[in-house]
Amino acid sequence: MYAVGHCTSPLGLLTLSTDASGEKLAGLWIEGQNYFGSTLPGDAVPGEELPIFLRAREWLERYFAGERPAPAELPLAPEGSSFRQEVWRRMQAIPYGQVTSYGEIARQMGRPSGSGQAIGGAVAHNPISIIIPCHRVLGAKGALTGYAGGLERKKWLLAHEGARL
Repeated sequence: MYAVGHCTSPLGLLTLSTDASGEKLAGLWIEGQNYFGSTLPGDAVPGEELPIFLRAREWLERYFAGERPAPAELPLAPEGSSFRQEVWRRMQAIPYGQVTSYGEIARQMGRPSGSGQAIGGAVAHNPISIIIPCHRVLGAKGALTGYAGGLERKKWLLAHEGARL
């Protein structure tokens, strides 16, 4: 059973979704972002009070209050290819207040130079925004590029985390 819930945030309304078990977080989208609900099946039911949504809201509340909760505190189940899964795992390892580049992720994965575009596609289609911190990935030479939620939100998240740009 896929379910959806909602959460308010300084960035706007967030939509949450579960995986088929209803026990893992499979999606978190900021209202109006690109690819909103891209992995959400059409048969999702409302589930505002599901335990996973309560846990995710508590995680987000702590995050927006300035704490640094770890993505591993939540059971995550983003849907995507094995390549995208690997990129998303690497993004979860980027520490608060730090950034990396598409090229650096490609290098870490042993991908040839020029793989930045493929990495960029995986970053852009991250279905669990904020918790899987795609906002910490920048373009070459620290360029503030692309964020499905919009560059102003990306800037806000990085500033909130104390990242130096």
